[in-house]
Amino acid sequence: MERKEIVEKTIHFVKEKLAGDSSGHDWWHIFRVWNMAKKICEKEGGDLFLIEMAALLHDVADWKFYENEDDGLQVIFDFLEGLALDKTLIGSIIDIVKNVSFKGAGVKDKMVSLEGKIVQDADRLDAIGAIGIARTFAFGGKFGNEMYNPEINVKLHDSFEDYKKDKGTTINHFYEKLLLLKERMHTNSAKQIAKKRHTYMEVFLEQFYGEWESLR
Repeated sequence: MERKEIVEKTIHFVKEKLAGDSSGHDWWHIFRVWNMAKKICEKEGGDLFLIEMAALLHDVADWKFYENEDDGLQVIFDFLEGLALDKTLIGSIIDIVKNVSFKGAGVKDKMVSLEGKIVQDADRLDAIGAIGIARTFAFGGKFGNEMYNPEINVKLHDSFEDYKKDKGTTINHFYEKLLLLKERMHTNSAKQIAKKRHTYMEVFLEQFYGEWESLR
């Protein structure tokens, strides 16, 4: 099977899996990450096919949608086996998907390969800026989080377990994740894009607090 056909089959598979999502992890999030990953690859190098496949599949096994993350990874593994891909390539895709998500301020990134770092950067870029703000509020609403409550303190989580079970506010999530991502980009290409998007979020928060206090 040609690589182009494999990518097309993967797109169809992902669209079916994420159909109807309203948490900010829908097909169009995947589409943006896929396009951004290809853009970064043009400048930074790496195996484009591996990058495309990992970018397209990166949220199918997201821990937020499975009680057991391994269940989601098995879904991806079965799909890739059905495409008769090389086992080494399957392992590389699974490894990127498994390690792509942010898992807490105090949890170090485990991504090793250039391809994985590119996909992770692309995913993180979609979590900041105007799109990132929109996705954060969509996610908070989907999972019943308060928009903002000044009586709930920001928590910088030291473990994935604490981060996963915490029910903070959407505004707190800016400090617990979004505003940390600029400094956790791997590639020079992503670092440049992240600067502008980070500044946009800072301006938004300044406006938000001004309106909250009825000052603007």
